Amino acid sequence: MTSTQRTRTYWLEHAWLDPQVEPGVALDVTDGRITAVRTGVDSPPPGAEILRGLTLPGLANAHSHAFHRALRGTVQVGSGTFWTWREIMYSFADRLTPDTYHALARAVYAEMALAGITAVGEFHYVHHAPGGTPYADPNAMGEALIEAAADAGIRITLLDTAYLSSGFGQPPNAHQLRFSDKSADAWAERCSLLKERDHARIGAAIHSVRAVPAEQLATVAGWAGERGAPLHVHLSEQTAENEACHEVHGCTPTQLLALHGVLGPRTTGVHNTHLTAEDISLLGGSGTGTCMCPTTERDLADGIGPAVALQNEGSPLSLGSDSHAVIDLLEEARAMELNERLRTRTRGHWTAAALLRAASADGHAALGRPDAGILATGAPADFTTIALDSVRTAGPLPRLGAETAVFAATAADVRHTVVAGRHVVRDGAHTLVPEVPQALARAVEALRA
Repeated sequence: MTSTQRTRTYWLEHAWLDPQVEPGVALDVTDGRITAVRTGVDSPPPGAEILRGLTLPGLANAHSHAFHRALRGTVQVGSGTFWTWREIMYSFADRLTPDTYHALARAVYAEMALAGITAVGEFHYVHHAPGGTPYADPNAMGEALIEAAADAGIRITLLDTAYLSSGFGQPPNAHQLRFSDKSADAWAERCSLLKERDHARIGAAIHSVRAVPAEQLATVAGWAGERGAPLHVHLSEQTAENEACHEVHGCTPTQLLALHGVLGPRTTGVHNTHLTAEDISLLGGSGTGTCMCPTTERDLADGIGPAVALQNEGSPLSLGSDSHAVIDLLEEARAMELNERLRTRTRGHWTAAALLRAASADGHAALGRPDAGILATGAPADFTTIALDSVRTAGPLPRLGAETAVFAATAADVRHTVVAGRHVVRDGAHTLVPEVPQALARAVEALRA
């Protein structure tokens, strides 16, 4: 990712400087980083780039399966469960090639930029050709995703995923052969060939306790630990997974992860939906993060996870769009609060600032970028501006901008997205990927064909 090579000043009409909104803020940016933050600047300095509206730190989409975007609008109606949805998802995974995955991911990541997202955590498990044969470059699929993020102008943490079995003690099914490296040691050998770049971090993931045998969990955790890399895991998304784990191991998935050294501050559990009180204490006490994906969890009828209890126990919250039924981190933040309101029939579980923090700073930290997600000296110059004069956002006082962002705005209100000091979205249009809707349509049609 190319950063600016000179000092540039951005004048922000309003800026969220956690936890309050400030009017008239000037950001000086040099070589892709913020070098000064000046408040009380009532008018734009000469030569400054003017961003009208409310500027937030760049949003972090902490959990993505890019190819799931091809399912949007085709699997949202009818009966069934997560498990029937999964079979349709597999049919799209079967058709991916490095070229078609690059084209789709490039368009999906451009859609994310249009929604104010400056970094994505890609939970990547489609590693090999159909049938499980490795490509000539064993990381061809992961490299396609890294290149797609660069082309779309956003940062990526490639969470290369170990996926070795179809269930406890069961070999991969026909669809899953292309996901599997056959052992955690072979997975680690392949992952070690991946190289980080300016815009790309390499992390690790355990698909789930059903997909990685218990005796191999420590290998994946050890690989991440040796590198100080983020480690993510789908955790207790389904009650069926909990029941099967208890039948085989006599404990919950969270307890199994704890026994094998997987939990800790660099680890994030994704979903964390069906947990016991002991699970919540284990996750919070170890500092393990929680990535909630409310729009996917409601789309798949997964349930509502205990986000409040997890955070109270010490588990940092982040947000992801997961299956991309919706790509809108503001909606994810809003949905987390509104889900709790429905579940408890009370309001006000998080402040707007806390929800924005989950969508920004805590999300970036979960992706191995603890210096990102804030508008502060030394931070990456990654930020996004939402309009305060749309039909959704007009009316509230600017000083209530955090509330407006979370409870009124949508991705459609994003006017600008800046990554490493460079405009990726300007005036609502992507500067690197022309005609994003058409690019998405072509990429999805290629898979359907």
